[in-house]
Amino acid sequence: MTGITEPLDTAALRRTIPADARESVWLADKFAPIRRIDWSHPKGNTKRPRGSLLFVPGRADFYEKYLETLDGWFHQGWQVTALDWRWQAGSGRYHRDPQVGGVSDFSIWINDLSEFWASWIKTVPGPHVLVGHSLGGHLALRAAAERRVHPSALVLSAPMLGFVTPIPRRVQPWFAWLMCAVADRNRAAWRGGEGPGDSAATRGTTLTHDAGRYADEAWWRAQRPELDLGPASWDWVRKASDSLARIAQPGLLESLTVPTLLLGTRADRLVAYADIARAAARLPHAELVAFGAEAAHELLREADPVRDRVLAAITQFLDRTAPPVQPA
Repeated sequence: MTGITEPLDTAALRRTIPADARESVWLADKFAPIRRIDWSHPKGNTKRPRGSLLFVPGRADFYEKYLETLDGWFHQGWQVTALDWRWQAGSGRYHRDPQVGGVSDFSIWINDLSEFWASWIKTVPGPHVLVGHSLGGHLALRAAAERRVHPSALVLSAPMLGFVTPIPRRVQPWFAWLMCAVADRNRAAWRGGEGPGDSAATRGTTLTHDAGRYADEAWWRAQRPELDLGPASWDWVRKASDSLARIAQPGLLESLTVPTLLLGTRADRLVAYADIARAAARLPHAELVAFGAEAAHELLREADPVRDRVLAAITQFLDRTAPPVQPA
């Protein structure tokens, strides 16, 4: 892991809550329990923290999948926090069926992130960095573009800025609306795999080429059944299209002055690389790091040759755009 002091037994780390981390619950809107995990340097530590980093995961994700990376950033000097999103993982469900992912509106997630960010930055040292993967990347970018959060830098791993589907891009929003109109909007939009056209048999290679890291997900779901979540509903897909349309509004991304690193792979079978590249071109202070067939969707959980390059790119970007605060 480039630039990070890596523990000796990374496989054990991936399946253990690190001793330096603390799990707790944050209440959004003063009533909705949102799981969080924090790595904080001891108060007596004489070394100034590198800064603080907030990580938000993807759809049906949970922070346990990223313990290896989050703990690595902590050992690099960052204070680290990660959240689950409302209505998934250990933060409850929207539908009565706990296996179907749903959301009343993506703005709820934007509000949660904005509320948490406002309180979080008051308690941790700067610079303050926001990192999002997939759905988390979508929400982090939208929140920053809508001036709901003001990070020193943004890092977006395979952000969900468009879908990989045989349905033409311009037709996708209308198709989602149609499916909600003619069928039960709360039923699952696909079966078996991680996204439309995927299957349980191919799900692993859709996400990562690293079999060990892929197996960690099933291990955590067996240990903590509340983490398990299946496909999204058609209503979720419709509302995702609405949120994508907000990001596509002319002038929105063009006005964002936050330095932004986007990482994507042309071989992604879930989110459209072309839309990631299109967003990077619209952002005035963006850098794009592209991968090919060697990388699948979960770049932070890929095999070491790819993951090392991902982490190195993030470290180099943050060193340039969010340097440590110098002591007075």
